[in-house]
Amino acid sequence: MPDIPCSKCRRPAIIFQRYSGLHLCKTHFIADFEAKAKRAVRIHRWIQSGDRIAVALSGGKDSSALIYFLSKLLGKRRDISIFAITIDEGIRGYRDCRVAAGIAGRLGIEHLTASFSEEFGVTLDEIVKERGDRLSCSFCGVLRRQLLNRTARQNGATGLALGFNLDDEAQSVLMNVLRGDTDRLLRQITPVEGLIPRIKPFLYIPEREVALYAFLHVEGFELGRCPYSHNALRADVRTLLNDYSWRHPATRYSLVSLGERLAQTVTPSGTAGTVCRYCGEPFIGECQPCRILSEVLHDRC
Repeated sequence: MPDIPCSKCRRPAIIFQRYSGLHLCKTHFIADFEAKAKRAVRIHRWIQSGDRIAVALSGGKDSSALIYFLSKLLGKRRDISIFAITIDEGIRGYRDCRVAAGIAGRLGIEHLTASFSEEFGVTLDEIVKERGDRLSCSFCGVLRRQLLNRTARQNGATGLALGFNLDDEAQSVLMNVLRGDTDRLLRQITPVEGLIPRIKPFLYIPEREVALYAFLHVEGFELGRCPYSHNALRADVRTLLNDYSWRHPATRYSLVSLGERLAQTVTPSGTAGTVCRYCGEPFIGECQPCRILSEVLHDRC
C-alpha cells in the first residue's frame, strides 16, 4: 500500500486528523501539536515569568508527553522552573515510581514522590479491601488530587500541570451531564487559597495525538492501565464517546466548548473554598478526603 502524502509537504504522513481532514507527516504533526498546546497556555495565561511549575508525572503516555513538551517550551528560561511529582497510590504490581523518575532524570528535571501510605496511612489496595472496588477510582482520584496539591504547594509551586487531554475533558463534561451534577457543570474556576492553579496544555488535543507525541519523543513510559479502571464510570463514557465521535468527529470539541461556556456564563452560589479544620487542606463543599479516610480507618478499628 503506497504511503499517503502529507497535506502540507507531500512527505509520507504518520497521522490522519479526521476532524481537520489533514494527513500530517512527522514534522508537521509535531508543529501542529505544539502550536495547539502553546496556544492553550497563552489564551488561558497559565504560565508567567517567575512561576515554579509542578508537573504531575505518573509515567504514563499523557504525563510523559506533558513533561517533555514543558521542558522543551520552558527548559531554557531562567525565570521559570519545573519539577515533577509522582504519587504512589499503593496499587500492587502497577505503580513503579522508578519509571517516572527515569523520564524526569533524562530531561534533567527534579523529581519528587509522595505516597498514600506515608501521607494517609493507608494504600489504595487496602481501601479496596475494606470498601470493595466499585468506587475505587473515586477514592483514588479524591486522595490523589489532594496529595498532588499538597506536595506541589509545600515545594513552592505556583501552578500544577496535568496531562489532561481533549478526550479526558469531554468525558468529564459528559459524566457530569449523566450524573446530573449541575454544581460541577456550572462551577467557575476561581482562585481558592491553598489550591494550586491547574495548567492543562493538552486541553484541546485528542488523546491519540498525545500518545503519538509521547511515542515520538519519550522512551520508557508505561502503557498499562490501572487494574481498577474497569469500575469507573469514565470507562463506560469513554467507550460511548469514542463510538459516537467516530461518526461525528467534532463531538469532543463541542463538549469541551459547552463546559467552558457554561462555566463562563453562569454564576453559581455556594462554591467558595475553605480550609478543612482537620487536614488543613482547601476544599469546596465537603472535604472528601477526610470523609473517605474517616470511613476507611473507622472500618479498620
